[in-house]
Amino acid sequence: MVSESRLIEEFMELVQIDSETKQERIIADRLTEKLLALGFTVIEDESSLRTGHGAGNLIATLPPNTNAPIPKIFFTSHMDTVKRGNGIKPVMDNEGWITSEGDTILGADDKAGVAALFEMIRVLQEQNIPHGQIQLVITAGEESGLMGARAMDPGLLDADFGYALDSNGAVGTIAVAAPTQARVVMEIYGKSAHAGVNPEDGISAIQVAGKAISRMKLGRIDHETTANIGKFEGGGATNVVCDYARLEAEARSLVHEKVEVQLAAMKESLENTCADFGATAKFQSVIVYPGFKFTEEDAVVQLAQRAAANLGLPNDIFHTGGGSDANIFNGMGVPTANLAVGYEEIHTTSERIHRNELINAARLVIEIVKETARQ
Repeated sequence: MVSESRLIEEFMELVQIDSETKQERIIADRLTEKLLALGFTVIEDESSLRTGHGAGNLIATLPPNTNAPIPKIFFTSHMDTVKRGNGIKPVMDNEGWITSEGDTILGADDKAGVAALFEMIRVLQEQNIPHGQIQLVITAGEESGLMGARAMDPGLLDADFGYALDSNGAVGTIAVAAPTQARVVMEIYGKSAHAGVNPEDGISAIQVAGKAISRMKLGRIDHETTANIGKFEGGGATNVVCDYARLEAEARSLVHEKVEVQLAAMKESLENTCADFGATAKFQSVIVYPGFKFTEEDAVVQLAQRAAANLGLPNDIFHTGGGSDANIFNGMGVPTANLAVGYEEIHTTSERIHRNELINAARLVIEIVKETARQ
């Protein structure tokens, strides 16, 4: 049985450890201490050497406590938070809502997931619940673009399937699809000239960029696809026709091929516009992370739905437009669904989570382990 007071106390402890993304050293050390005390073998990988973050990912492995042929399972949460995550002072009101005092985020994204996983392990051990090998992968740099997971050696992941605890929504609901995301850099090279004396001899990169953007289909492309220009740089003195502009953009879709189609369309608009104005262009794109898509027919989803139903929790599935470490681990070939944790208004000073959702998150992962053993 979940110890509600212990779980909430540990969550309150974790959110008070400063761990803004790129500053994960202190939280990584504290989590390592806890994992070792619980009997895990812990590896901190060398991803920080490539990412520049304060710590690497923690890959913690707990051996099975039975000889029964139980599948290997893993769970993942991330240790870092977004900015305004230092000096957090959590409070719980009379209705059970946990928030910060209001000057910072709360950090339930994703320390609620971490706390639920630690409570899961304690309950499994206290009640001697049969389980196979369990891995916990606690990543650094999730909030800076899944940097830790992207830099992790796939060979360190040893599981048949797994679950991320890192989605909004009521506990029990499951994110079964998330998009592929591509990042784009577009550069426009025009021709400088004096803006007051001979502007007709110049080619304004800013003007060309504006025309190119106007020809692109952006925003909501269809029910599975979006695209956005997020940054526009260029220009200097007002008396000089600007000869260089740089755009940063993204495209994402639940269908990988649609990302490729959108990228091709954006590139075509850019190049055609530059040709019309006598400018030149450079278009660069990279897939940041792959998408994934499950249905209720997939075993990783069915197991989580059964576990939620066993506890009387909602077990609806949904598609999300955002990425998570689940994208990366699916890309490594390990089926990974993303479980809702129950936090709300993340990345803001209004972030909150209800104590009941925190408790249900722990109950759910315990039940998932039980359901895995029943297989």
